[in-house]
Amino acid sequence: MKKTNKILPDIKIAEAIIDNPFLVLLLERFNISLPVQDLNISDLCKSYGINETLFEAFVSMYNGNTSIPELKLNEHDALTIVHFLRVSHIYYSEQIYPEITELINRMNQLNDHKEMKLVSVFFKDYFREVTDHLDYENEVFHPYVIQLASQINNNEPSNIRDEYSVKQYKARHDDIEEKLNDLRNLLIKYLPVNQDQTVRRKLLFLLSELEFDLKIHSDIEELILIPFTLRMEKKVKQTEQ
Repeated sequence: MKKTNKILPDIKIAEAIIDNPFLVLLLERFNISLPVQDLNISDLCKSYGINETLFEAFVSMYNGNTSIPELKLNEHDALTIVHFLRVSHIYYSEQIYPEITELINRMNQLNDHKEMKLVSVFFKDYFREVTDHLDYENEVFHPYVIQLASQINNNEPSNIRDEYSVKQYKARHDDIEEKLNDLRNLLIKYLPVNQDQTVRRKLLFLLSELEFDLKIHSDIEELILIPFTLRMEKKVKQTEQ
């Protein structure tokens, strides 16, 4: 699968999707549905009110590029990023996690041995960690980002909590996708086979898709949202002085 390396405003979004079908996930999180006809990136962003440079940065990440320059973002962009990430959370918990769980259960039915049961336990424990991570973002960090953006946008007096900072989120932020590689290695190298190749293949594809998407999710936070939130936090605190 070829991926468009250089993302430019005049690139047809349909051609970019043909090069990298995972971009359909990106569009969904911007509330953009197929078909996209012959719109280029610039026209698409204008139609949906999306910051063009932000959209191009996200497309670049989905194409494997993490060399993202500092973007000129405003408070509305903060809300766009948070919405994008929250829609991603729904995809993880309501779509791909149940699909993976179903395939693991089917493999359990075909393979009645302790190694397969370990896979089931491993993934349940892993996704519990993921859920805790996403819940913290939904309940603590994202509301904090929205609050900062609102205060700057409306020129409101600061009411942010002195005891909380984006640095706390950054300190606890980890790469939640890494453990999935251990599970994939187990399925590829060691787990005994018992007429489950089709199910195993489907499971490997879904685990790879989840790992790929979680990595981009983490990169968006590390490379774009956290630095931008630090700048907003600094701006709000300067207005207090």
